[in-house]
Amino acid sequence: MTPRIAFALGFRAVLPILVGVAPFGVIYGVVALQSGIPALAAMAMSSIVFAGSAQFLLAQLVGAGAPFLLTAGAVGLVNLRHALYSASVAPILAHLPRRWKILLAYLLTDEAYAAAIPHLMAARPGSPQAVNAHWILFGSGLGLWSGWQLATLAGVLIGAQLPSDLGLDFALPLTFIAIVVPMLQSRGLLLAALTAGAVAVALVALPYKTGLFIAALAGLVAGAAMPRERN
Repeated sequence: MTPRIAFALGFRAVLPILVGVAPFGVIYGVVALQSGIPALAAMAMSSIVFAGSAQFLLAQLVGAGAPFLLTAGAVGLVNLRHALYSASVAPILAHLPRRWKILLAYLLTDEAYAAAIPHLMAARPGSPQAVNAHWILFGSGLGLWSGWQLATLAGVLIGAQLPSDLGLDFALPLTFIAIVVPMLQSRGLLLAALTAGAVAVALVALPYKTGLFIAALAGLVAGAAMPRERN
């Protein structure tokens, strides 16, 4: 498999997912402006952070005036799952130079991983298919990154035309519900979500959205404590 073919394979694999992701990028751009984040900063977040759920959380915490350390900790906690993605593809990408590993680590998101992993798993370490397998992940990651930037730009342009007192707070919880519910495919994940939700509601009165951070920790602990399901 040549690099061009592998790149095209990854790019095509992410396109159907991008159709569903793009609306969230638009919503993020609008909500970021409504939270008081300047347009350029909102675009920079999509380019640098490049993590939808973390960006929505960041916009909410910035809008609430949360301290920097709390905001950084919450965003880091949300992004911990990326370490699992990296660990699963590490054996396939072990032969790459550091510059490739840094680039692919930056582009590795939920959707890019989901699009590329079936093809990457077919390329066993040491096989001829594994030589250019990284181009598959590069294609899916770059395709998603490009679409996310365009969607954010559209949201920023739309948000700039809306009155500042319109009030789009409802968009954040609805977006998180749309992201989380399809992922609840095991008892552990369901318990984690229910625990986090219950704790967040119970601690809603805490300042600076601190309850969200505590709720996330509680959800992680509850999910980890659930015995694994046997097939």
